[in-house]
Amino acid sequence: MSDGWLSNTYLVADQPGGHAVLIDAGGPVAPLLDMLERGPFSLTHVLLTHHHHDHLAELDAVLERHPGTPVLIHSLERDQVPAATGTIEPGVVIETGSLSIEPLHTPGHTAGMLSLLVNGTDVFTGDTLFKGSVGGVRAPGHTTYADLRSSIMDTLLKLPPSTRIHPGHTGPTTVAEELEHNAFVRIWRGLDPEGSDACTALGEPAALILLGDDYDGGHKAWIRWPDGSDDIVPGSQVGRR
Repeated sequence: MSDGWLSNTYLVADQPGGHAVLIDAGGPVAPLLDMLERGPFSLTHVLLTHHHHDHLAELDAVLERHPGTPVLIHSLERDQVPAATGTIEPGVVIETGSLSIEPLHTPGHTAGMLSLLVNGTDVFTGDTLFKGSVGGVRAPGHTTYADLRSSIMDTLLKLPPSTRIHPGHTGPTTVAEELEHNAFVRIWRGLDPEGSDACTALGEPAALILLGDDYDGGHKAWIRWPDGSDDIVPGSQVGRR
């Protein structure tokens, strides 16, 4: 996990002497590159969940040590990552050694956001779903609140409850834990009521549905605009009226 962005880079391998992939490359990657040598593992792919800089800042360092490694990302975002060599197609499984990696399209935070389900037991969710929080839909290349909600409720949280979730920022969780304890999810499930306090969001009047905890110790806000549309914005951009 990077100290500044709190973004994660993951090394996923099958067995010593076997195959491995990196998921994202925000850094610091040096310990993971050393682990590749100690395994030893053959690095077969770098798989990017999305194009934001905090998830690929040290991609060049990876390719310096492992030149020619395929770098894959969703086709909607390939043109934003010059080092990308190919695309990941949702639903088309990537097989490498005994790793079976199913890409799940989970738009919202970005249009081409991918979650990666490995061997049916562990899912790497990029910036869609965090422990106790959700991704925002105001970052560069975002789509909509409806997309984000569907990605979480109709894709990620439909996985078996024991599925381990490895977010793009900070610590791990499980499907069962997020269904029970994530404040956004609890409202979506009808377990808790929506809020309705008047607020300003991004300088405009809105209703505050939820001011939830975020992965960095701050807050993420679910707000509703006067036209009835919903948004997920940084809590720092919301004030009560």
